[in-house]
Amino acid sequence: MKSEARTLKPATELVVQPAQVIALNVPQKPRARQRWLRPLLQRLIPASCGVILLLFVWQLASVWSKGFPTPFATWQAAVTLFADPFYNNGPNDQGIGWNVLASLQRVAVGFGLAALMGIPAGFLIGRFTFVARMFNPIIALLRPVSPLAWLPIGLLLFQRAEPASSWTIFICSIWPMVINTAEGVQRIPQDYLNVARVLRLNEWTVMRRILFPAVLPAVLTGMRLSMGIAWLVIVAAEMLTGGLGIGFWIWNEWNNLNVENILIAIVVIGVIGLLLEQALMLLARRFSWDK
Repeated sequence: MKSEARTLKPATELVVQPAQVIALNVPQKPRARQRWLRPLLQRLIPASCGVILLLFVWQLASVWSKGFPTPFATWQAAVTLFADPFYNNGPNDQGIGWNVLASLQRVAVGFGLAALMGIPAGFLIGRFTFVARMFNPIIALLRPVSPLAWLPIGLLLFQRAEPASSWTIFICSIWPMVINTAEGVQRIPQDYLNVARVLRLNEWTVMRRILFPAVLPAVLTGMRLSMGIAWLVIVAAEMLTGGLGIGFWIWNEWNNLNVENILIAIVVIGVIGLLLEQALMLLARRFSWDK
């Protein structure tokens, strides 16, 4: 058989084709401006829609109800009111700033006393079964009582309106602190307490080194709930007791038929309550172990 020889083409005769470049779609990193602008818009746009809806309903209410102020009239009244919020023309004629400060002072007194008594009581109830069985029926009986039902008791005990308002704040804001602290102590793993027994730690050391750090998030949650109740109750209490305070200021403006000022006071109460709650929430997240 004849062998067939393959003839190779010279290198000069080879056809060289240009290489094809394939473009890759590499995702570009978002710019620094886009990183914070998009989340900000995602928060601002829904919030703005909610405010616009509220103003629309407000305008409709002012059209349907005779004497109800429009948003623009309320804004004009707010500009005049906050031009001098700390004027003082006597004990019965003071600016809204002094009234807000008086209400905050009462809330601070009642809330502080509730924290001083409620948090240690919650530790004892959660730590000792005998104490829990002794106080649980009392808490279950008194906690559902309406806050304003305690105001006549305070007037009878103190014979004055000023301590009676702080007493009402105290008795209403103590229960969330007691309950949350006690539940936080009861949820502590038993292994922690077993280690304390092995090390023969005294009760004060157990409270300070084991129970308090573990229960602190629950304590702060109870304080946040109590603050909301305290700020809610003080307005109603001041309407009944009179004197200097945002609640009495609202009632006085109603007697003078200044509905615009009442709406302004409602917004001020809401803003202050929101700020107080947000401050306690930030503090609670700071000491939370779940992050």
